[in-house]
Amino acid sequence: MEVIWILVPLSPFLLVAALVLVPAYLRSKERQKLQETLRLAIEKGQPLPPEVVEAMSSNVRTMRTPPSPGRDLRIGVIWLGVAIGLAAFGIALGFEEPDAVFPLVACAAFPGFIGLAFIVLGLINRTKA
Repeated sequence: MEVIWILVPLSPFLLVAALVLVPAYLRSKERQKLQETLRLAIEKGQPLPPEVVEAMSSNVRTMRTPPSPGRDLRIGVIWLGVAIGLAAFGIALGFEEPDAVFPLVACAAFPGFIGLAFIVLGLINRTKA
């Protein structure tokens, strides 16, 4: 019974960690197996097809996409959507528990202002370009 009191508050953090770490681990294992197969093929003297070399290098991220006004506007709209969703959740929850409205609306202010900042950046950079 004591384990539940520990796992329940930690479950959101464990879920986020699992969603980030498990796919990364599986990708690294898949890449490791592919490299081992290629190493064995090279040791046996088999030529590497250009498609294999291209497939190996295509998964590597060289650079992130540069910021653009359109990208900033999209990110801003997404953050505003998150803020509106949190505020709507607080208002809907307020019908049952009136004390829940203000904390959730206050939490919605953070993504809301981040979204507004991205939208302003997108509009400022659009006029410069």
